[in-house]
Amino acid sequence: MEIINTIAALKMLLEPLKQAQQKIAIVPTMGALHKGHVSLIAAAKQQADIVVCSIFVNPTQFTDVKDLEKYPRPLEHDIQMLEDAGCQVVFMPSVKEMYPGAEEWHIDLGNAEFLLEGEFRKGHYQGVTQIVKKLFDAVNPDLAFFGQKDFQQVLMIKKMVATFNLPVQIVSCPIIRDADGLAMSSRNIHLTPADRQHALILSKTLQFVKEHFQQYSIPVLLEKATEMLQSVNGVELDYFTIANGETLLPESNKNAENLVALVAAKVGETRLIDNILLN
Repeated sequence: MEIINTIAALKMLLEPLKQAQQKIAIVPTMGALHKGHVSLIAAAKQQADIVVCSIFVNPTQFTDVKDLEKYPRPLEHDIQMLEDAGCQVVFMPSVKEMYPGAEEWHIDLGNAEFLLEGEFRKGHYQGVTQIVKKLFDAVNPDLAFFGQKDFQQVLMIKKMVATFNLPVQIVSCPIIRDADGLAMSSRNIHLTPADRQHALILSKTLQFVKEHFQQYSIPVLLEKATEMLQSVNGVELDYFTIANGETLLPESNKNAENLVALVAAKVGETRLIDNILLN
């Protein structure tokens, strides 16, 4: 496994492979890797010849400096996980490498940018699309793999790819959960044992909505879901919605295609998100 720190060295390694018609995949991460990330590497290996995993804690997508400072960075652990997963290339640039000078970035991501996560983390998706565009420019991948847990993020990246007409296929992979149902997240490390028990209500509520989707109307499902989430101590609900999976606008028609239930809540001091596809 090669560990590379500069864009120039990365291009020197990858361009001959690209010219030789080898398929290149990228799995962008901010490190603090878990089995969810490993599942993305595994999916990438099935569809590409070369898998590049990037580890870069991107400052422009954090709306709170404290959140950036406390983001976990267990590099040795991450390198070992990638080695075990059979990743071929790790790209670990410095902030200076990715942002050598002051720059302006703003693209039209549509109304969905300002909904849900966009409402709670203003400017977040501008930062996400900014760094993903830089990573795509550095790697020139055929495929890019992201987790479904960050459902809104995948939509925003697809919008960015369409805006720049980039020749990369975005692949969204299923959420990986612990045995108790909790969606794997780098942030779970911050949960106390009590928080972790409380956090299970997120996946339980989503599962309840999916299992009872035919039985109740959407307004009733929303009401029951909100009751469930608010019944657990230490869980501060930001939103629970059943939305159109393309626009993220609330949907009241159960026969609409591509419905998704999305939830965000603060559990103790840690903010978690989760979602489930409904049809």
